[in-house]
Amino acid sequence: MTKRKAYIPIFIGLSIALGIIIGSTFNYKNKSILFSSNTNEAKIKKLINYIQYDYVDKVNTDSLLDDAITNMLVKLDPHSVYIPKEELKRVTESMQGKFVGIGVSFLMHEDSVVVTGVIKGGPSEKAGIQEGDRIIIAGKDTLFGKSIIAKANLDDKEIGTILGSRKISDAVIKSLKGEPETTVDIAVYRRSIDEILQIPISRGEVSIKSVSSYYMINPTLGYINIDRFARTTYDEFKVGLDELILNGMTSLVLDLRGNPGGFMDIANSIIDEFLEDGKLIVFTKNKTGKVDKSFATSYGNFEKGKIYVLIDQNSASASEIVAGALQDNDKGTIIGRRSFGKGLVQQEMDLGDGSAVRLTTSRYYTPTGRSIQKPYSKNDTQKYNNDYVERIHNGELIYKDSIKVDDHLKYTTPKGKIVYGGGGIIPDIFVAIDTANTYSTRLYRGLNDFVFNYVDNNRKDLNSWNLTDFVENFDKDDAIFKQYINQLDLNTPIFPKESINLKLYLNALIARNLFEETGYFMITHKRDPMILKVLELEKSIN
Repeated sequence: MTKRKAYIPIFIGLSIALGIIIGSTFNYKNKSILFSSNTNEAKIKKLINYIQYDYVDKVNTDSLLDDAITNMLVKLDPHSVYIPKEELKRVTESMQGKFVGIGVSFLMHEDSVVVTGVIKGGPSEKAGIQEGDRIIIAGKDTLFGKSIIAKANLDDKEIGTILGSRKISDAVIKSLKGEPETTVDIAVYRRSIDEILQIPISRGEVSIKSVSSYYMINPTLGYINIDRFARTTYDEFKVGLDELILNGMTSLVLDLRGNPGGFMDIANSIIDEFLEDGKLIVFTKNKTGKVDKSFATSYGNFEKGKIYVLIDQNSASASEIVAGALQDNDKGTIIGRRSFGKGLVQQEMDLGDGSAVRLTTSRYYTPTGRSIQKPYSKNDTQKYNNDYVERIHNGELIYKDSIKVDDHLKYTTPKGKIVYGGGGIIPDIFVAIDTANTYSTRLYRGLNDFVFNYVDNNRKDLNSWNLTDFVENFDKDDAIFKQYINQLDLNTPIFPKESINLKLYLNALIARNLFEETGYFMITHKRDPMILKVLELEKSIN
């Protein structure tokens, strides 16, 4: 009986594998379903029905099938993935750059849902929700105390854990989201007036920003940060770019650190702003050898400006397309550390039940012909996923000379610069990871709680600050910083550099609460090694 149960995933996996192999020749113009109607599909259905109705124990066949598909895709490559239906909606919303909800960000503080941000122009702002409000009821759902724990279906072990926090957040989101133009009755407790307010909110479309910040670092140097390449990213980017140009920008810092990628066509549109008409941006090649090339057009708005692209070990996919296209066209300067190394292109295919598969269908290459996909073994995804740890061990994050290059994968740009394929984009100017800015546990513990409580208790006074004054003058006498240090009850002294970095980060977190990511970046950039390197280069050029 045990052996029979153990073989079930294998049978299903083999059946699905046969279906995909035979179905791999189907017409890609019709991606509404992965499998065409054939004997293999019938075989899978027959096996599932057989298990469901005749197997000796109760079996969740949906879960069984999900596991089989996942295990099969793992054997293809690291980036072909199965997305279950319960995750697909969240992933799709993130990449489409919008969702239907009430338009707030929140966190769990003790046993309460606290509004930490109200999206401008969203339903909550129109209804009068304010930062600091405690959401206690949404519709028929009670969202505080033991009720929220019960709604999130937490057991004793999960309460207070990261997993528990995620489940609570999911439970809250489920209560707040809904269909467009439907109304949810919200009850909030507002500390400033010590009252519970009943506020009906009409749900609507809410934007999810992917360009988290843009501002002028100095009179001629602008800054834009892109979190991911979603459907709305180019439009957001263009708004920021045009505004910075109007403000006098002649040089741009494009920050792609930690950007995992996204839609390639969106990345191409952004690159087009910098490259002259006819310049090759990227090309892809599938298993039949078919090549698709993307070229810049004449519509670029910053072709004459200088550009610095910031990348790190977590910049991947579309981020690497941007860095590689500019580097290979001798445009701008790439600064940072070797990027992730993802040069595989996926297509998403609906499986018909709300789930989907993202299957690798081609590889992309930079204009000089580089494939920047790092090596991988189809049977060892763990090693692939642990690449970051390997980079730490071999010293690559600290020393440029530790980056391994293959002379057989050497390429030359039109102006004679040597670049390498074989795994990520190697920057023109290397900047080591800032180990001095990694806070020890003794200094970091309690920082987020301290910042939340400080902002929550002083919201009225803090709202009187404007961004520029806050960045330059907040806590000049170190009173708030000393308050935080004193509550740590440290047994050992803080080194001067630790103190400077910690105060900077404390102020940046407070600024994020008040002025979103722009406030955070304007403070942290004061000691950001990559930003400082850009300023050094700008000074030497000028």
